[in-house]
Amino acid sequence: FFLSLKLEKKTKGKLQKQICQVVLDHFEKQYAAELGDAWSSVRDVLTSPWCWQHALLLNRFSQSPGLESSLAEQGYHPAFPAALPYLPAAFRCYIRTAPGRFPAQKHQPGKLKEYYLLNAASLLPVLALEVKDGEGVLDLCAAPGGKSVAILQCACPGRFHCNEYDDLRSRWLEQTIESFIPDALINLIMVSKLDGRQIGDLQPEFYDKVLVDAPCSNDRSWLFSADPQQAVLRLMQRKELSSLQFQLLRSAIKALRPGGSLVYSTCTLSKAENSDVINLILSSCRNVMPVDISEMARGVSQEFTFLSGTQGHELLVLPEKGRAWGPMYVAKLKKMSST
Repeated sequence: FFLSLKLEKKTKGKLQKQICQVVLDHFEKQYAAELGDAWSSVRDVLTSPWCWQHALLLNRFSQSPGLESSLAEQGYHPAFPAALPYLPAAFRCYIRTAPGRFPAQKHQPGKLKEYYLLNAASLLPVLALEVKDGEGVLDLCAAPGGKSVAILQCACPGRFHCNEYDDLRSRWLEQTIESFIPDALINLIMVSKLDGRQIGDLQPEFYDKVLVDAPCSNDRSWLFSADPQQAVLRLMQRKELSSLQFQLLRSAIKALRPGGSLVYSTCTLSKAENSDVINLILSSCRNVMPVDISEMARGVSQEFTFLSGTQGHELLVLPEKGRAWGPMYVAKLKKMSST
C-alpha cells in the first residue's frame, strides 16, 4: 500500500512538473473572470491528469461478444439514458466514475476496431445534431475522426462529407475511418482537404446537417505544452481563433439547405470562442435561428456538469472530479427556409 502511495506521489510529481505556467496564468486570469466560483474546481481537474476519465464508444460494425458484460464487470455503465430526445439504439457508450483509460486498440489494416476511446462530452455535439438515415451530412473540421465515427453509429447518411484542411490531421482522419468503418460504407464517405471557409461557396445549400467542431484553444492539452515558447505563441494567436470560427460558421450556414441545422462545438471554456461567436452569427446572419437543446442537457445532467446561466441553444460542460468530462461547448442553429 505504501509503495503504491509512493508511486502515486511520484507520478503526480512528474505530471505536476509538466504544467505550463504561462498557460495556467493566462487561464487563471481569464477563467476566474468568466466562470467565477466554478473555475477553481475546473482548474483542479484540468491540472490533474490522473483524475481524467475516458469513455468507450462501441463500434456497431465490429461487435465483440462479451465486451459489454466485461465492461459491466469493471464498473462501466451506459453514459446516456434512453430517455434522451435522440439516442439511436446502435449508439452505445460506456463510462465509469473511476479515472484511467481502457487499453487502446492498435490500427490493423483489414480489421475493424471494436471501440473508440474518447472524452464522453465530445459525443454531445453528435447527439445534438440528430442525424437520420439518408440525410446529407458535412463534418467540416473532422480530424481526428471521433465525431465522424460517432455519427455513423447513429445513422447511415445518404452522403457523408468529412473535411480536414490540415494535411497531417487529414491522414489521421482517413486512418480513423479505415479503422472503424467497413469498406461498403467507406465508399459513401467523401474525405476532402478543403479550406472549410470555402465549402459554403463551393457547395451552397447542399447539406441537411453540418457539424462545425471548430479549431479552438484546447484547454486540456495547452496546459501541458512542453515548449513555453510555443505556448506563448499559441496564446498570442488565440485572439485570431474567434475570427476563423466565425468564418467557418458562415461557410457552414451557406452549405446548409434551408430547414437544415448545424451544431457548433469546441473543447475550450473561452467565452470569446463559444457564446461570443454564436451571438455574432445570430446578430449578423438573418437566416439562422437558435435551436433549444436544454432537453438533451437535462437528460444527461446525471453524468455531466454544466455551466449555469447559458442560453437554451447552448451548453458548456465543466469538468469536475468523478465527472471529469469536457470542457465542451455545444450550440445548435437552424437555417430558415427561404421565403
